[in-house]
Amino acid sequence: MTGKPDGAVDLVIQPRTRDIGDFAVRRVLPYAKRRMVGPFVFLDEFGPVDMAAGHGIDVRPHPHIGLSTLTYLFKGEILHRDSLGSLQAIRPGAANWMTAGRGIVHSERSGEVERARDKRLHGMQSWVALPLDEEERTPSFTHHGEDTLPVIERDGAWLRLVAGRAYGESAPVEVFSDLFYIHAELPAGAALALPEEHPERAVYIVEGGLSIGGETYGPATMVVLRPGPAVLAATAASRLMLLGGAPLEGSRHIWWNFVSSSPERIAQAKADWKDGRFPAVPGDSDFIPLPEE
Repeated sequence: MTGKPDGAVDLVIQPRTRDIGDFAVRRVLPYAKRRMVGPFVFLDEFGPVDMAAGHGIDVRPHPHIGLSTLTYLFKGEILHRDSLGSLQAIRPGAANWMTAGRGIVHSERSGEVERARDKRLHGMQSWVALPLDEEERTPSFTHHGEDTLPVIERDGAWLRLVAGRAYGESAPVEVFSDLFYIHAELPAGAALALPEEHPERAVYIVEGGLSIGGETYGPATMVVLRPGPAVLAATAASRLMLLGGAPLEGSRHIWWNFVSSSPERIAQAKADWKDGRFPAVPGDSDFIPLPEE
């Protein structure tokens, strides 16, 4: 970034690196000065990472409450299993939406075929907090292949609407609050106006670079925008994630994989996981123990 944020920019976030065992991730949200953007309460970029044959990812079964997770890949494949009995290979361009509600358990691993070959993995993991009246809803998992998601070509940009609504289109993913989540590819020189109907908006630069109001921003940077007009001008061929929506009522607490409006509910989830009261994942008997306080 050069200079100070311009009139359209509210905040610039540089991710922190977190080691999750199989590889490091760039943790974008939550951030000390910005806990959420719309209902988005957590955002990681993982990879790109190359893995040799015989190696893979092994995120053992772990629990969630009070949120929906959305895994989106640019490269590679992840095998999703959950306590509902879901078994789904996650591939690039697809939307995989798991709603924890009152409680779900899932694992994310490399499948046998993927593990047996050299591979590259690159993608985004986001958590969307649920509205108050949906926090304890029935858990669910849905998969939407890349051919089912709207593709928009606008001002020289290519856009895939992964979830929510934007630019007059709506994705088939069942969301529980007003939001948008877009994978955007911009050639150098393209200028894209962000939709203005959502009160909170941000852009995460995966690759390339942007100029916004005359200030420039490089890769692995989130730019949070103020309400009103905002134009993203690509200074190089760029890959972006656009996200945001309406803010939820009240604040949300996060501890480990649990999200809730109530600290007491998180305390109950801790006890339930420690005492084995969450459902098991069929075909995956291992699990991640409750972290130390």
